[in-house]
Amino acid sequence: MPPYADAIASFWKGRLASGPRASARPSLSHLLGNASVPFDINRTRAQAETLSRAIRGDGRHILLVPGLMASEQRMEPLRAILNAAGYQAHGWDMGRNFGPRADTLEKIDARVDAIRRTCGKPVTLVGWSLGGLYAREYAKFARSKVGGVVTMGTPFSGDPRANHAWRLYQLVSGFPVDTPPFPCTREEKPPVPTVALWSQRDGVILPECARGRAGERDRAIEVDCTHMGFAAAPEGILAVGKALEMMAA
Repeated sequence: MPPYADAIASFWKGRLASGPRASARPSLSHLLGNASVPFDINRTRAQAETLSRAIRGDGRHILLVPGLMASEQRMEPLRAILNAAGYQAHGWDMGRNFGPRADTLEKIDARVDAIRRTCGKPVTLVGWSLGGLYAREYAKFARSKVGGVVTMGTPFSGDPRANHAWRLYQLVSGFPVDTPPFPCTREEKPPVPTVALWSQRDGVILPECARGRAGERDRAIEVDCTHMGFAAAPEGILAVGKALEMMAA
């Protein structure tokens, strides 16, 4: 047997470990509904001007954090409309999200510091799916630098395997879904205002895991969109605007 065979076997064993069976997962029909994302993007492009007028930006600086396997380009429809509405929305400058690393929070901290040098104020984080977990944990890591956290279809509550993404997460990141490489208390509410966006049509994340329970977030807003639609569909983008407005109230 080649000397590297054990290393290869161990590599895949950790990434493909099944773990406990989830008590529930979203339906297959809702999962397949995520194929509508090209239509969502087209609707958003067609309605961009109307959407930007419907959101009342107040100049706050926003850091957008993409979900698993997503890049900053995936967040561009949301970013463009928030900027047109009067916010200052920024990409996270870390490329595609290949899952958490030991230094993920430190890299987000460096990005937040760079933004704060231009405004001198706390930054509001808007995180989609896994990006919302980063945002919540970063707000605990650097509370004084964060004005609030909006999560979009983020599984911060309940069973971490109650979704259709955890096996991909383990394959890509190399870490068990319930043991990230940095301190993480998913269900503990960050010490800043938090709004959780969730959808019955999510299809990837179980709705109750993204909605959370009282004490795990401040407010929750139901959105009529798929998981992929949170950052692409008009309904998801308007919900982000509503969440940001709630934080300013």
